[in-house]
Amino acid sequence: MSEEVLLLLGSNLGRRVRHLREGIDRISREVEVTRVSGIYAGEPSGRPHQPWFLNLALLGTTALPPEELLAFAKEVERAGGRRGAARWGPRELDVDILLVGGLVMRKPHLKIPHPMLGERRFCLMPAAEIAPDRAVPPGGETVRELLSRCRDTHEVTPL
Repeated sequence: MSEEVLLLLGSNLGRRVRHLREGIDRISREVEVTRVSGIYAGEPSGRPHQPWFLNLALLGTTALPPEELLAFAKEVERAGGRRGAARWGPRELDVDILLVGGLVMRKPHLKIPHPMLGERRFCLMPAAEIAPDRAVPPGGETVRELLSRCRDTHEVTPL
């Protein structure tokens, strides 16, 4: 049985647009991609003094269970050049699982929905472009509603 997934891809090292495009290609091996947002340039959060990120959101369906989707996302990151960068540090490719259907999961290594989704403008802007009315569990607010209430002051600009 397939589930709808909302993923966020980001890159702030090297050929960022190329990393994002190759990431989409790799993800499409296990995820039937239905929508891809435009690219957004975002000021880094969590760890300053690094290049700005380029981010995009991807909506699709997959038969992979959440744990396998996480393992697959890590494979895609490694194939895209990521080599165990420090948390929130610079990286060639980052793949975050934002939503998996209506699932709520809280494990030490995997939290769905992404726990910072409602607090990160760089996640919400591309997600709102392709899935504005998507309900975010457990409260059921839409991506658009979360974006309208987001207090994140980091600059995010569509390209």
